[in-house]
Amino acid sequence: MLRSFVFVSLAFCLAFPVAAASPQRPNILLVHAHDLGQFLNCYGVKTVHTPNLDALAASGVRFSRSFCTNPGCSPSRASIFTGRWPHSNGVMGLCHANFAWDLNPEERHLAQILRDAGYATAAVGVIHETSSGFKRCGYDRHIPQALAVPATEAAIRLLREHAGKPDRPFFMSVGFIEPHRLGYKEPTWPGALPGDNSFPGPGLQPDDSLGVQVPGYLRDTEATRRELAGLQGMVRHVDAQVGRLLAVVKELGLEAKTLVIFTTDHGIAMPRAKCSVYEPGVQVAFLLRFPGRSGWHGGRVQNEMISNIDYLPTILDLVGVAIPANVQGRSFAPLLDGKSYEPRKEIFTELTYHDYYDPRRAIRTETHKLIVNFTTAPAFMDPSQCWRPPSDVVTPTNRAVAYHPHVELFDLVKDPWEQTDVAQDPKYAAVRADLLQRLHRHLVETRDPILLGAVTSPHHRRAVEILQGVGAK
Repeated sequence: MLRSFVFVSLAFCLAFPVAAASPQRPNILLVHAHDLGQFLNCYGVKTVHTPNLDALAASGVRFSRSFCTNPGCSPSRASIFTGRWPHSNGVMGLCHANFAWDLNPEERHLAQILRDAGYATAAVGVIHETSSGFKRCGYDRHIPQALAVPATEAAIRLLREHAGKPDRPFFMSVGFIEPHRLGYKEPTWPGALPGDNSFPGPGLQPDDSLGVQVPGYLRDTEATRRELAGLQGMVRHVDAQVGRLLAVVKELGLEAKTLVIFTTDHGIAMPRAKCSVYEPGVQVAFLLRFPGRSGWHGGRVQNEMISNIDYLPTILDLVGVAIPANVQGRSFAPLLDGKSYEPRKEIFTELTYHDYYDPRRAIRTETHKLIVNFTTAPAFMDPSQCWRPPSDVVTPTNRAVAYHPHVELFDLVKDPWEQTDVAQDPKYAAVRADLLQRLHRHLVETRDPILLGAVTSPHHRRAVEILQGVGAK
């Protein structure tokens, strides 16, 4: 263990040579979980045990209406770290394996921008926004421990090492794979098969000690409750690791000069959540705390709508680093600083690829959501990654097989769970026309390739190259 610690510490020192940076700039600790949505006690899920994240919210700032640009893993993260739409930064699907989506060559990652500004940069755990490795992002070092416990232990080692170098601020990204569904070698519920992906993951236990709260978009069945209890066990586990990290930040005297952010990529891995542009798929937790600046702590709750495309410009605004001209997000630092700020009037979300091609574009206002579907993909084909689930873990109103209409419209005031599509209701004709116009304007202004026809994937393009290579011989 000692040899391992010395090796990591030495590598960290070698990776982070001395560079000039303003000593007043805060450290940045960005912790992100996988597939968590807003599944926290402080967001109203009173049956999940998250005391450490609740404490972070109580001492920091909680955004009640934070949304992701995309309900898929890689595209959402690409927006977090570039401040740009997935269709603009090049990541319109998953980055790993043969999916192979990647950031466009000219894209600048948050770590790269901060490193150029003098920050020491490190990533621990999940990097899922590129297929080109951690150096492409601008990290000096990456410790690829995706599970929460080893990731936390590695991050703590790096925090302790940095505590001896107060002259240079750090940016550390800590990514947990949990509460993403993790496979088992053995079945975990009746009817399951070996290898099924389920909750709560190897070595963890379900948690229904506070009960189970079934959201309105899922059918309340034994199978649903079993899945949610497993998810609660995973989230409780994530919360415990965040608590360990924050305790060390405090112990080392870094709390007052460290911006702490906790977030996730998209909604939980349940039907009509992850990989859907409905509310449960695109609502995300966003907590921050920076005691060194008035307005960035103290248990505030902000109800303005923000998008995770706004995180990068906000961080750069805080630390005094110029925001690149091509960033499409908006800094909400003025909101926290008590300065003039115009809240977003709409939130745009998009989905192109996850496991398969399922292109959708959506606009959400304070009162309504409109979705445009570009294929007749099944409306419920398990985009949540609950592979081979119990057959009764489905939504209350969706059949197992139904198909997307061209347009969906929901009245979020009357129907917050989006169970009743009013796109064809004459009473909503004016709302539908207005939102279609606004969505189209956004797609045109941001040059979304979906307007030009079907979007081909890297896998598709590689298959064509293979065919052409064979044909040339």
